[in-house]
Amino acid sequence: MDSLNLFLLIGTGLMFTGLLLGSLSARFGVPSLLIFLVVGMLAGEDGIGGIQFDDFSTAYVIGNIALAVILLDGGLRTRLSTFRLGLKPALSLATFGVAISAALVGAFATWMMGVDWRVGLLLGGIIGSTDAAAVFSVIKGAGVTLNERVASTLEIESGLNDPMAIFITLMLVGLLVDPAADWGVGMLWTLLQQFGLGALLGLLLGAVISELLLRVRSNEGLHALLLCSGGAMVFALTNLVGGSGFLAIYLTGLVAGNRRGGTGDNVLKAMDSMAWLAQSGMFLILGLLVTPSRLTENLPWALAVAAFLMLLARPIAVWVSLLPFRFTWREETFIAWTGLRGAVPIVLAVFPLLAGVEQTYLLFDITLVVVLISLLGQGASLRYVARKLKVSVPPTTEPKQTVPLAAPRDRYLMQFEVEAGARAVGKPLGELSEDKRTPLILYRNQQVLSLSDNPDIEAGDLIAWLAPLSHKSALSDLCHKMSNDEKRYYGDFTVLGKTPVAQLIAIYGVEAPPPLWQGLTVAEMFTKQVGKQTVVGDTVRVSGLRLRARSVEDGKVVLVGLKLPG
Repeated sequence: MDSLNLFLLIGTGLMFTGLLLGSLSARFGVPSLLIFLVVGMLAGEDGIGGIQFDDFSTAYVIGNIALAVILLDGGLRTRLSTFRLGLKPALSLATFGVAISAALVGAFATWMMGVDWRVGLLLGGIIGSTDAAAVFSVIKGAGVTLNERVASTLEIESGLNDPMAIFITLMLVGLLVDPAADWGVGMLWTLLQQFGLGALLGLLLGAVISELLLRVRSNEGLHALLLCSGGAMVFALTNLVGGSGFLAIYLTGLVAGNRRGGTGDNVLKAMDSMAWLAQSGMFLILGLLVTPSRLTENLPWALAVAAFLMLLARPIAVWVSLLPFRFTWREETFIAWTGLRGAVPIVLAVFPLLAGVEQTYLLFDITLVVVLISLLGQGASLRYVARKLKVSVPPTTEPKQTVPLAAPRDRYLMQFEVEAGARAVGKPLGELSEDKRTPLILYRNQQVLSLSDNPDIEAGDLIAWLAPLSHKSALSDLCHKMSNDEKRYYGDFTVLGKTPVAQLIAIYGVEAPPPLWQGLTVAEMFTKQVGKQTVVGDTVRVSGLRLRARSVEDGKVVLVGLKLPG
């Protein structure tokens, strides 16, 4: 009994310390995942704790379970419109991008360290993919709001690239264990099987699980537990039949979060706790595996590999993978810099250890250094780099509460408090009703007013809206006053997307509009200039004016900020 209590005391003490320091780390710009990893290292055999832990099998199991929970949580928070926006570029990065990164790092490591080319490529495969836990956590904790095109691409890439990384790792481990093995058509079939079965079972079983949960009345905590257990079943089943469990559970979360009303705020808060538990426990265990004294033996090589990956391999892979898509050089540079490495490379580095491949401690040590440098260098600088490259946008004020409805499927109940100076102040409630969004009730001084009362809106009113989730930004703009950051970013004036360009230029322009813009609205001009997937923050300049998309619905500009010349 005493040994059990001692185990609980040490385990919960480490967890409490990591969570406490992790919650404070955002103030100093340090990723919380790095804190958990360092706490684990300090508790390990070379640290003040002196805990001897080298059970790679247990760490592998815990790492896989934790990654499954983190990917499920990421899928639940990804809106379907965002997924459509970032799917194609993210898929290119998750396949071609990982392969290019792995090949470049493999060639560099083989040349620099003089190892077998298969060992060099194995190292490239292990560290070639970005990590979902790192990407989701660091972006959330960075204190910046990335433009939707960049954020969706990064998040979806991290959820989709595991099959390619696992395929490369397993292929090269197999070649090192059995050099005579057939790795031609058979290996290609394995890759297709990983992607195909992962996508099929994730989408199919995700729809089944979400349908079942909608028919079961449960509180938010139980609903989150049912989601986790159902997602874990999808993860395990997909792995058993030869598919990618990581891809399947991410898609399960995506389907469950968007099907028939999606997932409410309270369920997401419960899932957030589980994701924190998963990532903190995983990084603590991985930190215990680290032997810092051994890392110094290969430190020069590890630093060289990390620098090559971050400064050459990843940027080249991103540039090639995103060639067919309309990304600006600023966006491509930021995506290249935010190729965060985390738990996935460490878990993949355990594969060759479990298979008994020679020189695997070399690979494991280099991988750990790369992860540490990625989290410390790339993760900690994300906020600064995002603002420097101008890929972040001022955050909009969130609704007081968001509740999904089972029917109609695409409608949510959102409640906003009207601020003094907001555009809605002074307007009748009925005037704010549009085709897809309806103000249901207004709460004022303990009175509930409806559309039939049609009151004039005052500051401090609480308005409950029935609207699609894509209208959240537009409703926020309507009910809240622009902050100083928003004014600096968007300009002092706002213009509706349906405004004719000629009319806008006649009032504010300093020169005649180009013939190309004659007869077009502002929204149509953005579509011609930027494309059909316009996002908040996209900018168009015409006749000395700077127009920046402020509110976008389904890729079409609804509201723009206007910056006058001079």
